[in-house]
Amino acid sequence: MKLAIGNDHAAVEMKFELIKYLEEKGHEVVNVGTDEKASFDYPISGLKVAELVANNEVDRGILICGTGVGISLAANKVKGIRAAVCSDPVTARLVRQHNNANIIAFGERIVGLETAKAILDAYLNAEFEGGRHQRRIDMITEIEETQTLKNE
Repeated sequence: MKLAIGNDHAAVEMKFELIKYLEEKGHEVVNVGTDEKASFDYPISGLKVAELVANNEVDRGILICGTGVGISLAANKVKGIRAAVCSDPVTARLVRQHNNANIIAFGERIVGLETAKAILDAYLNAEFEGGRHQRRIDMITEIEETQTLKNE
């Protein structure tokens, strides 16, 4: 699987460890985050990963900042992106299966390295189930496109 990974200054070390982990599993990883510990604005990486995912240049995205929240908020501003913040593997699996999340986000200050690996494994091994969940994804897309729902 081809993955994009982005981060801010809070997650540089974790990012490098996760890239190594993912590449050992056979994934191709495109690093668009900062490699420096100097202050870095997370919206930059959030946007870069989101654009790669939205343009189908990568299969899925991974975002890491201090909490995972700020960087995911930036990514979710890009049309077609469903970035979900997860702090555990069960949620990571479910956001893919039920919400068709195309980007996973988590916080370096929230989860440790081993939990981050478990989150990635759960997320990357899960597939969207479709069915009743597709109707809800369609509703999210409708909100994204029109700022309203027909059947409110």
